[in-house]
Amino acid sequence: MAGDQTPRPSGGPDDVPPGAGQGWTALSYLIAGMLVWGFIGWLVDRWLGTGGIATGIGVVLGMAGGIILVVRKLGTPK
Repeated sequence: MAGDQTPRPSGGPDDVPPGAGQGWTALSYLIAGMLVWGFIGWLVDRWLGTGGIATGIGVVLGMAGGIILVVRKLGTPK
């Protein structure tokens, strides 16, 4: 019967699945937060000579900030 057939995918092998843009956005927020705040922490380490403590704190703050941005911008699926 015609109603029992499964629909064929309309796209080719290069099509991006729906929602992939949100995944890349979330990943970029997390990586950028870690890099930016880690770099700021590294600069503080160089300035104060604290031996990497500020870099670690900066990376952790960057991860937390990235998670907050992901939750605020993307939120729950609608």
